[in-house]
Amino acid sequence: MPRTELLISDCDGVIVDSEIISHRVLFESLSAHVPAQALEAALEAALEGTFGLTTPSIIDLIEKRFDLQLGADFESDLRRLTEQRVAAEAQPIAHVREALIAIDLPLAVASNSRRHNVEASLRRAGLAERIAGNIFSADMVAAPKPAPDVYLLAAERMGVAPGHCIVIEDSPTGVLAARTAGMRVIGFTGASHIPEGHDRALRELGVSAVVGDMRELHSAIAGLMTSA
Repeated sequence: MPRTELLISDCDGVIVDSEIISHRVLFESLSAHVPAQALEAALEAALEGTFGLTTPSIIDLIEKRFDLQLGADFESDLRRLTEQRVAAEAQPIAHVREALIAIDLPLAVASNSRRHNVEASLRRAGLAERIAGNIFSADMVAAPKPAPDVYLLAAERMGVAPGHCIVIEDSPTGVLAARTAGMRVIGFTGASHIPEGHDRALRELGVSAVVGDMRELHSAIAGLMTSA
């Protein structure tokens, strides 16, 4: 087993409980454009499993699914409203600050959100000092998750080989990105948006462990670091 030199965490759904808010805003915004008869079940089904994707990817999916043209301003309006609601409503994941401070590894964040949003979330969680500016975001790479780019950038900038990194992720999108980058992954299932059976879905994607409570994180990482 390679030695572990760097811990990389996702942000939304791992550090702050923001995905449920983003999903709610997206549903409310799209509901004005999706035919009424399709609104409830069909729109929910279309959005299921999209957490972790970038906003343009989700909009493209919805436009194709419902044969829509949402207009040039839809994405910018949605981003502005989502940022406002997340800033006003999102709370840190329970025990995340204590968990990440207690782990004796360098720590970076790799996110599909834009950098200024990640910075605001880290301040809200009391982790800005712990991260020490080691933030890698979708606007810093050519392709966001599920491409491995943001994780590979984090490893490169931190001077660590990908195989020596452990990642904490909540979404299939993020797990695929980290696994493609050659990193070991711990799945997190303790955020409000996580559906039933999500732990099984993450295991099927190759995560090394799953935790549902941040108080379990230290022992999960210790297990990966010592396992043969």
